[in-house]
Amino acid sequence: MKRSLKYLALAGAAILLLLAGQAPSALAQGAPPPPPQAEAAPPPPVAAPGAAPGAYWVWQPGVYQWRHGRYVWVPGRYVHPPYAQAVWVPGAWVVVRGRYVWHPGHWRR
Repeated sequence: MKRSLKYLALAGAAILLLLAGQAPSALAQGAPPPPPQAEAAPPPPVAAPGAAPGAYWVWQPGVYQWRHGRYVWVPGRYVHPPYAQAVWVPGAWVVVRGRYVWHPGHWRR
């Protein structure tokens, strides 16, 4: 019975890592608080003189990071995607064995 639970826990953790596409980068005790306010994306910056606003920019929403034993809000920002038609998949706090684990965001095709 103990061995079955151990393997089940390992399999669950492996599935979460595969779904996230990356290894977790932070462990936290409690759940992250809700965002400090509804964060709406501001108008995108202008890519170049004469270019339409928003060309080549992708909004990455704000997230809570675990730093020095507490959650710290990091606001969203616009970034350039690493390749054409890249889609940003936001990171997420996931419960693993009673602790919150941060799975970072990543780019996908």
